Amino acid sequence: MSPTTDNNDKPTTPEAVEHTPTPDEVEKKKPTTWTGPRKRWVPIVVLLFVAVVAAGLTWLLTNIFQHKEEARNPFTKVVELDDSTYDPAVWGKNFPIQYEQYKKTSEDTDGDFVKVDPTADDPREYHTLSRIEMEPRAQLMWRGYAFSVDYTEPRGHEWALEDQKHTQRTQPKFKQPGTCLNCHASMPEVYDKLGNGDRMAGFHAMNSMSYEEAVQHASSTIACIDCHDPKTMELRITRPAFMEGIKKAKALEGITDYDVNRDATNQEMRTYVCAQCHVEYYFAGEGKTLTFPWDKGLTAYDAMAYYDEVGWTDYKHAESGAPILKAQHPDFETWSQGIHAANGVTCADCHMAYQRNGAAKVSNHQIMSPMANDETINASCLTCHHSTEAEMRQRVEKIQTTWQRSLNVSFTALEGLINDIKAAEANGTATEEQLTLARDYQRKAQFVVDYSFSENGRGFHAPQYSVSMLNQATDWARSGQLALRGVSVENGVPPAIPEKHMPNKEN
Repeated sequence: MSPTTDNNDKPTTPEAVEHTPTPDEVEKKKPTTWTGPRKRWVPIVVLLFVAVVAAGLTWLLTNIFQHKEEARNPFTKVVELDDSTYDPAVWGKNFPIQYEQYKKTSEDTDGDFVKVDPTADDPREYHTLSRIEMEPRAQLMWRGYAFSVDYTEPRGHEWALEDQKHTQRTQPKFKQPGTCLNCHASMPEVYDKLGNGDRMAGFHAMNSMSYEEAVQHASSTIACIDCHDPKTMELRITRPAFMEGIKKAKALEGITDYDVNRDATNQEMRTYVCAQCHVEYYFAGEGKTLTFPWDKGLTAYDAMAYYDEVGWTDYKHAESGAPILKAQHPDFETWSQGIHAANGVTCADCHMAYQRNGAAKVSNHQIMSPMANDETINASCLTCHHSTEAEMRQRVEKIQTTWQRSLNVSFTALEGLINDIKAAEANGTATEEQLTLARDYQRKAQFVVDYSFSENGRGFHAPQYSVSMLNQATDWARSGQLALRGVSVENGVPPAIPEKHMPNKEN
């Protein structure tokens, strides 16, 4: 059969006329998701989404970068600072937050201020509590030395120079050397003046002066330039005595040619800048050179051994005649024997705890006890200790109460020894050999008692070490009393040793 044609001459077949599209064919003819009229906005939406996400990421990264820069340089440079910028107020133009905190070191955070009437000789409106009035046995301990006349609780850094000027201990009758100024004034300026820009020369020149002469060259209490490099703001050491002392201490660890400003880490510096002053020391030689007795180590017994070796004595006790070593304020040495030092916790971590100021972390330059208030406890102690402010305060008070009880026992024993030596000499009941031995026991016992009493942590900086030292002092004092009676004490027990919290390198 031949195919038929329609009016348009198109050939047709029955199959062609009767064909119905299959479901697959219908599906193929439907618009796709990308070609339908309502779906043409999808690519646009996707592009917009990608653009928004990209913009968000860009903003976030930019913000992070800006905050890092703020943290790296958290100040606006208003003035140029250099090594002749001594006035802390000028530094404050670039660092207003730190400067305002620094000025608050004038405030009474410990409740020690005592209102007094100013005089022509002493214009101060406030003094602090007298430690020799609170502890009369300390006055007996220092009989024959300036500390038996005037010794008060310390105030903040703002008062360091002013309080030293007006304490009775620096009055002309005691003939103090200029060396005393090293820890109570802003020293770079003094060194520069006296050494014509050579700070080491200025250091030695000041030491050899009288205090009355040296203090005339001091214009400021401890300031920014004492601890910071004005160009980089990095922490630095400006006191020659510490540079030399820490070099000797590091040599005992096998570290030779140690330069603290070159070799110390920033975390170490957060302790070392404080240790420039909060240490045990003496005035060596004719030049009265400020010297730290660290040649043998950092313990009280190391210092005692050093003094015995070089033949150093601070004064002769006015009542017993014993050759006495006067301890200063060995905060750094005591801290170095405790658990916090073993775990890398620095002076600044507790006394200058970080505060958040926007994106930047700022060390609190008010510099005070972490126990001052709940805020300081939280910022310092609770950074590491999972506790409450009240619980931390109780822990500290318990430690210091335990130390105070041990101190009381040691003071009683030392007082008994001094009185017994005095009586034995007056009554002729002891030989000269017995008196000499008893005085040697007093020298040892008194140095350790004084060492712990004059240290500002009140047992907290190294609790076990501090109490063990006092126990040793009590033993020495009682041994001295027995020596006056002809009783030899040979117990074979060595002096107390520092706390050991970390394993030896060999282990």
